[in-house]
Amino acid sequence: MIRPKEKKERALGIKLFLKGDRCNSPKCAMTRKPYKPGIHGKSRRRGALSEYGQQLLEKQKIKASYGLTEAQLRNLFENASGPKESSMNKSVVNLLERRLDNVVFRLSFAPSRIAARQRVSHGHFLVNDKRASTPSYILKAGDVISLNPASRELLIFKDLPNIIKKYEPPQWLSLDKDKLEGKVKSLSFEVEAPFDVNLVVDYYSR
Repeated sequence: MIRPKEKKERALGIKLFLKGDRCNSPKCAMTRKPYKPGIHGKSRRRGALSEYGQQLLEKQKIKASYGLTEAQLRNLFENASGPKESSMNKSVVNLLERRLDNVVFRLSFAPSRIAARQRVSHGHFLVNDKRASTPSYILKAGDVISLNPASRELLIFKDLPNIIKKYEPPQWLSLDKDKLEGKVKSLSFEVEAPFDVNLVVDYYSR
């Protein structure tokens, strides 16, 4: 059965890894059915998009990748700053990556951003030893993210030590595999994103 999140990837025409490890397996919907969903999906051709259509498509990719609402994405672009287009691009990606749910995902404490968002909402993680349950919380340099001791024996975390044993996080994060905690080392980093932020900047500038 193809799930709603996977249908969204097919509609956007790009693999966004919304279902974690499943996206790397033969079960991935984009691998099995690399065309738009619906009874006419196979015959529907992807024609050239207008400038507005391209901007809208890139906006939808960001929303789907990070699980954002329209209001959240608009606020994020308003809060991002930079005198140049390149600076704005980096600032937006930086804010997206520093969301608590994304960092939990990047530390491999959850198999996908969807799962990370749910686990953060349920209070399974601490930030600087304090319970944090807001997925959109923006972390700062030096912040420490750890698994709530009360959650360690839960089934969803039973195999976590084995999962992260050979995992190496992005350079801007550190991971203590014994303590099951990570740290934001730096706010200056590069991330390869599957979308064009500049087109979304243009979208919100209309």
